[in-house]
Amino acid sequence: MPALEPLRGLRVVASPEALDGARWIGEVTLLRLAPDEALGIDAVGVVLDDPDAIVEPEASFVGAVLTPDELDAVAAHVEWPLPTERGVLAQGKIGGVPTKLLGGDPALLITQAAYAHELADRLGWLR
Repeated sequence: MPALEPLRGLRVVASPEALDGARWIGEVTLLRLAPDEALGIDAVGVVLDDPDAIVEPEASFVGAVLTPDELDAVAAHVEWPLPTERGVLAQGKIGGVPTKLLGGDPALLITQAAYAHELADRLGWLR
């Protein structure tokens, strides 16, 4: 059964062009949350060309790596198309809880730490 574990990294707000050309330091899983916002999970640094960029440590998310079978079980709680391509990020509610899902094999399920218990309960991971 999957477990939601703390995710750490850097949240960056910058111009879309600067984010497009950013060089992330570390073994980073990159989530483009919006055209001008990115979350670099496991990033220890970032180099980008935007003097007005905001770069802050981020530790408010938890995530679970999902096998294809586990993703199929989660899909029963989703009312939106799951991402099928590696690296594609989808956002919406899973079991009524705001989440993000990064496509791939394995997939990465992400939610705010404040919602972790509720999401795990609704997915039956606490039983």
